[in-house]
Order: sequence, then C-alpha cells, then structure tokens
Amino acid sequence: MQKLIGYTVLCIAFGMLLMIIIQSTWIGLILIAIFVIVGYNLFSCD
Repeated sequence: MQKLIGYTVLCIAFGMLLMIIIQSTWIGLILIAIFVIVGYNLFSCD
C-alpha cells in the first residue's frame, strides 16, 4: 500500500510540474483527459 501511495504522490507532483511548464489551461485539460483514459485502460486490463 505504501508503494501505491508513493507512486500516486510522485505522479501528482509530476503533473503539477508539467502544468507549471505548460501554462495553458486547454492543453492541460486535453492532457488530463488523455492520461485518465490511458490510465483507466491500463488499470482495468482484463
């Protein structure tokens, strides 16, 4: 469980850093949607 929490915190930190670099709301929203779809597909693979 600690590895999962650590991985999640690392991903959140990377996302915050990426949004500081991008500085565009629309590109950020598009990237968030893409990452959510890809993450869901990878997490729930059968």
